[in-house]
Amino acid sequence: MTLRVMGKGGRALLALLLLGGCATPQVESPAPQPQPRAEAPKAQPATRGGGYYLDDGPGENPPANLDALPDAEPKAESLHRFANNPYVVFGQQYVPVREVRAFRQRGVASWYGRRFHGQKTSSGEPYDMYAMTAAHPTLPIPSYVRVTHAGNGRSVVVRVNDRGPFLHNRVIDLSYAAAHRLGYVQQGSALVEVEAIVPGVTPPPTQVAAVVTDVPARQDPPPAPPAPPVPVAAEPGGVFVQLGAFGALENAEAFRQRAAATLGWLDRPVEVYRRDGLFRLHVGPYRDRAEARRVADQIGAALEMKPSVVTR
Repeated sequence: MTLRVMGKGGRALLALLLLGGCATPQVESPAPQPQPRAEAPKAQPATRGGGYYLDDGPGENPPANLDALPDAEPKAESLHRFANNPYVVFGQQYVPVREVRAFRQRGVASWYGRRFHGQKTSSGEPYDMYAMTAAHPTLPIPSYVRVTHAGNGRSVVVRVNDRGPFLHNRVIDLSYAAAHRLGYVQQGSALVEVEAIVPGVTPPPTQVAAVVTDVPARQDPPPAPPAPPVPVAAEPGGVFVQLGAFGALENAEAFRQRAAATLGWLDRPVEVYRRDGLFRLHVGPYRDRAEARRVADQIGAALEMKPSVVTR
């Protein structure tokens, strides 16, 4: 049995229902009250790899195809009657959005697993840690969002059907399966970008459509497609930590992926920045050189290298 937050209004409603007995007309059950998901200060080792908090973590027999799980498929759905009402957790009031509309947010994502598996979500549905779902404090229930890992570029589409998180300034709680797809289960959290999907309005991820044309005999082969644009970080200056400089983009990208996988605790993405014919890996910006140096020392210890602090 899960302990849920219940305010004075909830106790008053319970009392009226008890007094009414069998004479009370049958009504739609209110959505379960949002339940705070506390975290321990330190991650513990998981039974089958990964990191988790308290007694949470991956299940004993996870599906074998977690990497191949498809994204949630966005579709127009009626909003839940109760799950989008204002509510209070830890003394703070949250006012959910009551329509599906454009929304973009950047912040830290966490995940929750077996500790809540099978319990009711705010939508009333049982939580399935192996489904592509998420909890958000204020987005409509149900709705769909695309979540992109700022460190490695991976992206998933999930269905929002629960409330949370409420601790440590996290912006979204993903299911275990979604966090596994994004690659931050072991770290416990990651910097992400959250974008609402409005069915029929928000474009899907970029796809290349096949175009069939009649090709005359002996026609010269079509020209090779242009090379993809080099990802270049924003030009505005600041103080950054430089992990390295490479002459080839593929080498810079390979090291960026390795660094992003190892440095899941970073609150800023690892960017490729092109300058003077070199592809530089930058993390930042930071407020000053002292802050950048502290981060550089932590990165150096993790990657066994000596990053430099640069100003651009």
